[in-house]
Amino acid sequence: MSPPYATTFMALLLIASTVSAEQPKREGSIDSHLGKPTMDMQQVFADQRFPNVVVTMDGTVLATWGNRNVQVRRSEDGGITWQEPITIAEPGFQGGGTTVDENTGDILAFVEEHHPPAKIMLFRSGDDGKTWKKEDTTIEPDSAGHLPSMHMNEHGITLRHGKHKGRLIRPTRWYAGKNDRSLWPEHYTNAMYSDDGGKTWKTSEPFPENGTGEATLAELSDGRIYYNSRVHWQERPKNTRRRAAWSEDGGQTWNNWTLVEALPDGHQFRSYGCMAGLTRLPIAGRDILIFSNIDTEQAKRERSTVWASFDGGHTWPVKRLVFDGPSAYSSLAAGRPGTPSEGLIYLHFEGGPKGGSQVARFNLAWLLQGQPTGDGTIPSDLK
Repeated sequence: MSPPYATTFMALLLIASTVSAEQPKREGSIDSHLGKPTMDMQQVFADQRFPNVVVTMDGTVLATWGNRNVQVRRSEDGGITWQEPITIAEPGFQGGGTTVDENTGDILAFVEEHHPPAKIMLFRSGDDGKTWKKEDTTIEPDSAGHLPSMHMNEHGITLRHGKHKGRLIRPTRWYAGKNDRSLWPEHYTNAMYSDDGGKTWKTSEPFPENGTGEATLAELSDGRIYYNSRVHWQERPKNTRRRAAWSEDGGQTWNNWTLVEALPDGHQFRSYGCMAGLTRLPIAGRDILIFSNIDTEQAKRERSTVWASFDGGHTWPVKRLVFDGPSAYSSLAAGRPGTPSEGLIYLHFEGGPKGGSQVARFNLAWLLQGQPTGDGTIPSDLK
């Protein structure tokens, strides 16, 4: 190799190594999730409703919230301390689906003018949630001609594997015109996805069961997407247990839907369910999912609880109570490798000792000390 080519080759190697070093690590080993069990909880908002939580590429935890004005609180130290609330939109209604674009590091927040169906607005932050700017976006209807509503679905994700790597996707829903009991049989959940960083969005086919409401999703290590939905129609069989399906085409269609017998959908004496949280732990080659909801036989919303699956949502062998008191809607996010949030799981839920909302942070080691459900087994290397 002549000197000019050698120089060019070394320069390219240096650029490649620099770019690689600057890219945040998206998935790591399981070690940071084990060790000493840890769990703590603190109030982050005192009034209003509707939680979401995400972790930015730099490891900043963002808790979004609000049904009169949409706010966010930031934690740069893994959830130990929280900065003062920042207003994203006022007035505004939390649209759920807060999404970290892992391609750019931007955070997208969806806001609706009021309880949907309502006008949808998209706000973007390019500085880890410190400032937000409203921007134009185009959302295409689904194959039935229905535009999706946002509220009140779990956060969105960036796909990391397979043909659709880099795609942004978030769960959405169709309200059938309005949230009226007579129309619940026509409601369904779905998702919308973007391949251009959020400028335009396509809407997926419906979840294959009507009467579903607020949904969650997580990408598995093989590129499939696991979808888990709330029920919003009391006439469906076992209407207080969750529904699940899978996508093999990047979230365009949902197949093989099933009842999730192990997961309650809110308290068991109501005609419809409760918003739940879902996240996949960022562990290379493993599909450990964490789910949150209330777990009570009483006719009221209480007992915020988390479950773990070790096979991509097929079984849920262990659960653990987070708070034995008033609890309702919830959202989950996993910490980022190589940041102060590494190895931690963040649960943002309504209720808690002082009302408003709480963020509980815990690790897998703490959850593993919970109660067996009888639905599957914990892998032997985690016992």
